[in-house]
Amino acid sequence: MEFVNKMFHPRLVIPFSTFGTLVGCTVLAKDYFAGGKCKSKAMVDGKVFIITGANSGIGKETAMELAKRGGTVILACRDMKKAEKARKEIILGSGNVNVRAMELDLASFSSIRRFAEKVKSDESNLHVLINNAGVMRCPKWNTEDGLEMQMGVNHIGHFLLTNLLLDKLKASAPSRIINVSSIAHKVGQIHLEDLNSEERYNSAEAYANSKLANVLFTRELSKRLQGTGVTANVLHPGVVKTNIGRHTGMHQSGFSMMILSPIFWLFVKTPKQGAQTSIYCAIEEELETVSGQYFQDCKQTECADTGKDDELAAKLWDISAKVTGLQAKEETKDTPKTTIKEEGKS
Repeated sequence: MEFVNKMFHPRLVIPFSTFGTLVGCTVLAKDYFAGGKCKSKAMVDGKVFIITGANSGIGKETAMELAKRGGTVILACRDMKKAEKARKEIILGSGNVNVRAMELDLASFSSIRRFAEKVKSDESNLHVLINNAGVMRCPKWNTEDGLEMQMGVNHIGHFLLTNLLLDKLKASAPSRIINVSSIAHKVGQIHLEDLNSEERYNSAEAYANSKLANVLFTRELSKRLQGTGVTANVLHPGVVKTNIGRHTGMHQSGFSMMILSPIFWLFVKTPKQGAQTSIYCAIEEELETVSGQYFQDCKQTECADTGKDDELAAKLWDISAKVTGLQAKEETKDTPKTTIKEEGKS
């Protein structure tokens, strides 16, 4: 009783009350910044999903949830050792044995083509393609085919993969294509004559440009898919704590991370929270016919005006088709040149 009296002494009530209020507000703020949650109860038994970059982060959490809901999930990953580890963890966590790992290096056209051919030969159906993998703010690296790494992986690689799998997606309709972009697309620019950043390279700008390319690709793709039963949408997952930021200066500084960790904890999503919009776009029944839209926090919202430029989207498509060796539509006299070499040409 004496202890209780001391705890509720007038001099202690205000400090304890203030502390409790701060804790409560922090928890509410953390919940607010976690963003939307996919509330759909839909099961996806019998459906086949491909998720690129699914061995960690958002991709892995997306795969886990889809496996829990009964889907057949293909983890498309560059590092097969990490992919196999993730596969076992997802099977254990979901109780679903229909989880496979397949090698896919989005920085290699030949790897993308091998992967697509194997999917077309081995899978009778493909219902959802989630283009999730990405590279962020890396040094000036080139892909195997001579492309700037961020534009090459984030956009061009997924462009080629998607086009190679379109027939399978159409045959499995209703089906969906989901492109994971970023709010960074709002400051991105598409330099049609220097898509490869040969004239000037800034890692942050190159990342934003590649994310804008995701949005424009989705817009043009959805137009081309009208009437096929295949939809294409794009999303911003939020600011998520994954290893995609490993090339940023902040992540390379232990001191900065120590100072900023409390802020990160409050404002940055966990991978599970970051996966919610991908899951929502993949399974929400009300989205079956929705296409060409931009999503954030499990809600349809607006992308930047630049992401709605139909002329720019069409020109980007033509250049991407040339670069990857796909059949481009007939050129017009004002189609811009680009410094990116076409596949098989120097």
